[in-house]
Amino acid sequence: MVSPSRDAASPTGSTPVNPYSEAGVDTAAGDLAVELMKSAVRRTHGPEVLGGVGGFAGLFDASALRSYARPLLATSTDGVGTKVAIAQAIDKHDTIGLDLVGMVVDDIVVVGATPLFMTDYIACGKVVPERIADIVAGIARGCAETGTALVGGETAEHPGLLGINDYDVAGAATGVVEADRILGADRVRTGDVVIALASSGLHSNGYSLVRHIVAGAGIQYGDNAADFGTTWGEALLEPTRLYTSPLLRLISGIPDHVHALSHVTGGGIAANLARVLPQQAWVEVDRSTWSPPPVFRVLAEMGELDLLSTEGTWNLGIGFVAVISADRVDAAISALAQDGIAAWQVGVVRDGERPDGLFEQGAKGVDGGAVRLVGTYNTGGAN
Repeated sequence: MVSPSRDAASPTGSTPVNPYSEAGVDTAAGDLAVELMKSAVRRTHGPEVLGGVGGFAGLFDASALRSYARPLLATSTDGVGTKVAIAQAIDKHDTIGLDLVGMVVDDIVVVGATPLFMTDYIACGKVVPERIADIVAGIARGCAETGTALVGGETAEHPGLLGINDYDVAGAATGVVEADRILGADRVRTGDVVIALASSGLHSNGYSLVRHIVAGAGIQYGDNAADFGTTWGEALLEPTRLYTSPLLRLISGIPDHVHALSHVTGGGIAANLARVLPQQAWVEVDRSTWSPPPVFRVLAEMGELDLLSTEGTWNLGIGFVAVISADRVDAAISALAQDGIAAWQVGVVRDGERPDGLFEQGAKGVDGGAVRLVGTYNTGGAN
């Protein structure tokens, strides 16, 4: 969020000349953007947030952490990637903020942490107040849905570096978890069951491939997409599902039985699940247990790809995975269904000698377990 600023008065009493504006930076537009976003941001504030909107730093009262025996802070930062190019192409900016919250805050819940607060950063070629307000309103909606206070941010105008309609978004969030309640590989046991949580679509990964396929097919984002009943741009902007609140309820509802969580983002299902497994563990994820949603199948066919070749790029219908005690699987699936999230069993944690074949072994610097996808997708046809 742009911090309000005012130009200095001219010492001669004549109309002030603002050299910054002549260089392409409109501080007045920044002030207006702040005014337009204030109400949305304030709706994410509880009594823990001090100082309101527009300060140099956001303030959050951490007194509640004194009730923890050993509070550990969890932090995450991310962006939305090239999905913003589609928002820019169809001039629709009110959902990209939900994607940002999904990419940032949902990483925190992976360790079992409850989010506390978030900040955002928007870089643009030109501040269009209504556009910035739409973006921040989406961020605020996501923060409200996940119980996260949006305590501050920045909008930076970069004329000459970005086009006047170009922007990028990023954010960072902080949460807290009791030290002895951290989820992860050390809790996972042989025989635990892996359940998949359905995605809402592409979420915010693999859009460089999406855009390449769409461009190669000669499609404009404003064109009608008969398979989806919307324009292509609207279909591809389907917001990232937010999992934080349902997963926190799941953790508290079956305490000690949710052992690990994984957010399926860049790298796909196998690589991200492998990151939260112990080194000796392995899982075979059964493709036949679900049908990838139409958006994946339509794009793959358009790009003359089989679904297997996209497994390291797209989530293919699984946005999160949870490793659960075998005797609590039905309870977990039922609880998630009550929160509107379809979930199903896709595999079981094993150890010892693995079957022949190629497994994903850890990922992103984590020397974790091994995972591979097996079987055939339930698509009613060949993959």
